[in-house]
Amino acid sequence: MDVLLLKGQVTQEMIAKVAEKLVRFHQKAETNSKIAAFGKLDTIRRNCEENFSQTEKYIGVSIPARKYEQIKSYTNNFISSNSSLFDKRVSEGKIRDCHGDLHAAHICFTDDICIYDCIEFNDRFRYSDVASEVAFLAMDLDRYQRANLSKYLVNTYVELSHDEDLLRLLNFYKCYRAYVRGKVESFKLDDPYIPEKEKAKVLAIAKKYFQLAESYIW
Repeated sequence: MDVLLLKGQVTQEMIAKVAEKLVRFHQKAETNSKIAAFGKLDTIRRNCEENFSQTEKYIGVSIPARKYEQIKSYTNNFISSNSSLFDKRVSEGKIRDCHGDLHAAHICFTDDICIYDCIEFNDRFRYSDVASEVAFLAMDLDRYQRANLSKYLVNTYVELSHDEDLLRLLNFYKCYRAYVRGKVESFKLDDPYIPEKEKAKVLAIAKKYFQLAESYIW
């Protein structure tokens, strides 16, 4: 789907089919006490704290100090202010064995919609709130400057799943997912063998992800 997005060939009808497939997948996806634990407040907080500790070294490199502090403050405040919402997600079975890496490049339109290349090497990256997974793809559509398709994806998913609380979590998880992508790109900067031209490209991508993460906190 990434190639089609760049060509402007992704329609609302196509996004609706993706949303329908996601709803069916999430409804059938496994959940149990082990999986549910990944949606508990202490786990959410720990994951976020890890993000910020791992990106401190990139302050002034791929993320400005002010942006880092603003995103960190927003994240901590949201978690502290919405403990009952996170608890509700767990109790309602919204924490599932998801895809884990749901962005446009992993969606292919054929006779059916093929969503591939899920994360298999680490359960921690797959076990998440379905809202986080929807937010990941919605964030990626925003990255391609297709906010209209991003909104349509979310609205269609919510309409089909009747998961109204997802909307309350959307920007939090969009911010989280964009920040993680910025972190992953920043990690590449540590490679001593990366050519300078490639390094410049990676740095630009990381900065854009962190900028996108910041856009969700206001």
